[in-house]
Amino acid sequence: MIVLETLVLQQGDFRLEADCRFREGAVTALIGPSGAGKSTLLSAIAGFLAPARGRVLIGGEDMTGRAPADRPVTMLFQEHNLFPHLRVWQNVGLGLDARLRLDRAQRAEVDAALAEVGLAGTGERRPAELSGGQRQRVALARALLRRKPVLLLDEPFAALGPALRTEMLALVAGIAERERMSVLMVTHMPGDARAIAAETALVAEGRVAPPRPTGPMLDAPEGALAAYLGAAG
Repeated sequence: MIVLETLVLQQGDFRLEADCRFREGAVTALIGPSGAGKSTLLSAIAGFLAPARGRVLIGGEDMTGRAPADRPVTMLFQEHNLFPHLRVWQNVGLGLDARLRLDRAQRAEVDAALAEVGLAGTGERRPAELSGGQRQRVALARALLRRKPVLLLDEPFAALGPALRTEMLALVAGIAERERMSVLMVTHMPGDARAIAAETALVAEGRVAPPRPTGPMLDAPEGALAAYLGAAG
């Protein structure tokens, strides 16, 4: 379980408060206006941003003072962050060893991860030889190989077309369910939240609201959520 305990994030005039928890082994969507702090919140959970106050706990352990590499977290960005000079298998293999000194068993793991995301046989290609959707699959394969219990998605599929985005969301949902991963997904699209998120938390007006069941929340939006959905729609 991810617990945000009286958390305060401060950057200049920007301030975000959170005092809530996210279910273990489930997908939770974070929705709200641009600039409200959704990506900032993920950065704090991942360890890239130190809180001004409060704590981040994962699995009952305080993560607040831990470096990003020491947290049980993988973060997948909208920019796939692939290295253009490396082959696909090498980009994925970075999830196992940053020096890419992979043994035969690890190479087999890389191949299996590529197959799982529908990219079997592409290991020797360069990222420039792949489509945008394929590059995001490579990034997802690398994230999966890290075998972390928490996956943070910062709109990684926002630039994809509707059909491909739906396919990628279904892929993430299936893997998360199988591996019992806890997923926090930033999205501006209510349909994406409905597709795979059991619960959704609104980030607006300087606050992260406790997550609620996605369907009922979006079916009868109130307050800041109604204002956001009205503007977005």
